[in-house]
Amino acid sequence: MPQTTETIEKPETAERVQISDADDIAAVKSLLEAYRTMQDQISRRIVGQSDVVEQVLIAVFCRGHALLVGVPGLAKTLLVSTLAKVVSLSFKRVQFTPDLMPSDITGTDVLEEDRTTGRRVFRFLHGPIFANMLLADEINRTPPKTQAALLEAMQERQVTVGEQNYPLPDPFFVLATQNPVEQEGTYPLPEAQLDRFMFMIHVDYPNPDEEIAIMKQVSGRVEVRLEPVLGAEDIMRLQKIVHRVPAADHVFEHARDLVRATRPREPGAPEFIRELVQWGAGPRASINLMLAAKARAILHGRYHATTEDVREVALPVLRHRLVTTFNAEAAGISADQIVQRLLDKVTPKGESVV
Repeated sequence: MPQTTETIEKPETAERVQISDADDIAAVKSLLEAYRTMQDQISRRIVGQSDVVEQVLIAVFCRGHALLVGVPGLAKTLLVSTLAKVVSLSFKRVQFTPDLMPSDITGTDVLEEDRTTGRRVFRFLHGPIFANMLLADEINRTPPKTQAALLEAMQERQVTVGEQNYPLPDPFFVLATQNPVEQEGTYPLPEAQLDRFMFMIHVDYPNPDEEIAIMKQVSGRVEVRLEPVLGAEDIMRLQKIVHRVPAADHVFEHARDLVRATRPREPGAPEFIRELVQWGAGPRASINLMLAAKARAILHGRYHATTEDVREVALPVLRHRLVTTFNAEAAGISADQIVQRLLDKVTPKGESVV
């Protein structure tokens, strides 16, 4: 098949980039098509929550992990299990409890006797983490020792038991849920673990019309059937395409400026940041901002990322990476409010904000 090349003009620059050959262009279009089909499939079970669905899918296409925070009954678990069926991946759910041990997640070595030789040998029994998609339900209900068992898996995509390393299947995602209301008997995630999550997604209450639709759907007798849209190989191919989406230099600069402005010791940081933030976001936030912006651009039918994309994903990327001061807590100022003020303060260069 003859190879063609599509050239895209970057906004506000004279530089021209080659997005790729015909295969890549077709893959970009197929990602947009798959996204729309997945939205339609998920909406058969999940009423509303369009922003939540989009952010979860962006994390999947960016090879990232997501933490869903919301009160009970907002279909957080149902959303993840529905997504697993739509993308046709192996799926495991772990209910995190105070007595859960690390080996309950990663697996453990068991001693077995070989009937042919009579020798005793160790055999590794794989835990539920060996799946493409792991739902860590109520992750803040288990002690830090067990929470830490996910750290290596989320970052290195492997599990170490004894002296042996076991690679996890590819693709691999951790989609965790957390209840922000009940704090008794919970163990807040440490900053190091929070930083491993690409997004912290807030799941809010439905509006009045959506709540009526939920009641009708759940109390009715309609059986919802879901059809797989993408497989593991499709997702891995599309993940590589996201990395190749072009962005102008001023888009990178705006992502950098937003992240650096969250650091109270940074020269030129806004005064309210110095007062309300104890520690700001690190370089991983900058990387995730750009990756998410590129994925969002494709999902909205564009071939290049803009500052609008960066600003639209800033809240889920930054909200869990800010450590607020006592002054902020005493005044009842949340990380979300700080990020919103930061977006008003730090404006993009070379491109107007829509």
